[in-house]
Amino acid sequence: MANLSQTAANVAVGALDARIAIFTAGESITQGMPVYLSSTDGKYYQCDSNDGAAKAEAKGIALTAAATSGFFVLGSKGKINLGATLTVGEVYVVSRTKGAICPIADLTSADYVTILGIATTTALLELNVQISGVLKP
Repeated sequence: MANLSQTAANVAVGALDARIAIFTAGESITQGMPVYLSSTDGKYYQCDSNDGAAKAEAKGIALTAAATSGFFVLGSKGKINLGATLTVGEVYVVSRTKGAICPIADLTSADYVTILGIATTTALLELNVQISGVLKP
């Protein structure tokens, strides 16, 4: 498999149970990207599983786009439409490609494992971030 091919315009809350909030972006962010909180400036940036543990610590998925220092809506839990075709039952994680999402099997050694959630339908991810803080051997 490969990184999800997402249509940003189709990324959205998938059900009323989704937990959302508004935050500030530290760089340009597109809908559907997993993001982490920088301890340096308190802004959110695109996740990357092979660029250090901190950058793999996803806080959720951007539901709206943002320019640098702009505001965006972050989904942190619940059903999220990722704007991509998902495999039901598949576990999706922060990818080694900055700002991308991939199936867990696509991680390689030296990638930090951060589970984003499990696909419950071909469109919806049950977002429930689990940060392991460990490298895949």
